[in-house]
Amino acid sequence: MTTMQPAEKSVHAYSPDRHPGRLFLVTAPSGAGKSTLVNALLAKQPTIKLSISFTTRDPRPGEVNGREYHFVTVEEFETMKARDEFLESALVHGNYYGTNRVWIENEMLKGHDVLLEIDWQGARQVRNRFPGTVGIFILPPSIEALEWRLKHRGTDSPQTITRRLLGAGAEMAHAPEFEYVIINEDFDAALLQLEAIVTASRLTYGQQALRFRNQFANLGVPV
Repeated sequence: MTTMQPAEKSVHAYSPDRHPGRLFLVTAPSGAGKSTLVNALLAKQPTIKLSISFTTRDPRPGEVNGREYHFVTVEEFETMKARDEFLESALVHGNYYGTNRVWIENEMLKGHDVLLEIDWQGARQVRNRFPGTVGIFILPPSIEALEWRLKHRGTDSPQTITRRLLGAGAEMAHAPEFEYVIINEDFDAALLQLEAIVTASRLTYGQQALRFRNQFANLGVPV
């Protein structure tokens, strides 16, 4: 007598609580070139949406509300936090910073990829609430190169540069928590690697099944 075996379940099973868009977390110590790489990526792939954080700090010269940050009062920030509108939030150097959960979820439900520039602590909070994120850590080629970049960008005082360099080692110790690491020694090469990560992440079975569920079903491909 032949015993019927249950059908094998796909390791890429479709999950209705996942989003067709992908969430990318990009982290680096200050001066590693994270923002420059992210801006270049967004210029080449404008369909990726950059999440703009909320903060209670005052705008710096040249900053525009809604471009670098959404600038709000402490009272407004605390109201948003009480409504659970933040995916993560933190108090940094006396100012609050937060990532808007509602906006991110809405964009990803539309099938848009979203990118966060975020520190390792914020990235850990996001992962706890939002599984399936893609973590990318940007490293400088050396501490000497990092120091040179901080000095030559001309935005920080010597005391601030020293503080950033002292903190860089502690930040880079969290690189193993991320799926991908890019060493930003040559900018063009680093940008190509960042693009490759984005493309590969979009082409995983799980993401393709979410984006093209009807096509998969028509082709008889399990979702």
